[in-house]
Amino acid sequence: MSNETVIECVNLTKDYGSGHGLFNLNVSISKGEVFGLIGPNGAGKSTFIKLLMDLINPSSGKARIFNLDTRKNSVELKKMIGYLPGELMQFPSVTAGYILNLLMNIRKINEHKYINELAERLQLDLTRKFQDLSHGNKQKVGLIQAFMHKPSLLILDEPTLGLDPIIQRELRNLVQESKESGATVILSSHILTEVESVCSRIGLINNGRVIKEGTMSELKKTRTHMVNAKLIGSLSSRDELEAVGVHNLKINGQDVSFEVHGEIDRALKVLAKYEVIELDSRELSLEEVFFSEVES
Repeated sequence: MSNETVIECVNLTKDYGSGHGLFNLNVSISKGEVFGLIGPNGAGKSTFIKLLMDLINPSSGKARIFNLDTRKNSVELKKMIGYLPGELMQFPSVTAGYILNLLMNIRKINEHKYINELAERLQLDLTRKFQDLSHGNKQKVGLIQAFMHKPSLLILDEPTLGLDPIIQRELRNLVQESKESGATVILSSHILTEVESVCSRIGLINNGRVIKEGTMSELKKTRTHMVNAKLIGSLSSRDELEAVGVHNLKINGQDVSFEVHGEIDRALKVLAKYEVIELDSRELSLEEVFFSEVES
């Protein structure tokens, strides 16, 4: 591992049997990176996070954080990590503020001012009992305890669940501020658009395997255009369009439709040889591109 690598996983596997779990995951995440782990529910996102947090034992493979073994150095690493689990513990009969003060004391830190600042930004009433809070407000308690000690690594499992759009925006601001201060962030979601704006790199996980990974700029290069055109007359031959690499070409009289992966210029030059009376071109979102991988 280089000095700039924060997380390194080699063939990390948790096999629950019957094809469930996480299999042969190899990933390297650098300092200051915001890595988005995207996939449908049950894909293996939470299993990966629980392995990093040493909450479950791997079947095989290894993971290191800050060049420390996640199992042998579990207690030491937890001091440097802010973790939001997919499911929060329940705290009956105590207020949100009491819980955060308790966790602050356990961590042996004094961050009353920062906790109050986070509560104000996330619009959380610290005087209310945890059991009476909505799911979204309970999620805010979980987020504050993850951020309150200004960790070097944030691991956030489905952090936007239950949050309204205004608070989601504030969470994105917090993530960006943490990145700018040098922290590394992993966040998981089953909705790509929730994390697309903050992630520097994204991995798509399905059935326990990472099937696509790249930086935002790399993934944008693979975006697909959907083109629909209406011609005066009809296309003389399929060959010209197929020769420039279009996919799913459909011709129905005057109507022509196809997909283009990557640059669209050559396909449009073929259409320009005809009289085009209607033309619609739509670029698929990253979410549509990613989940076409899942469905294919």
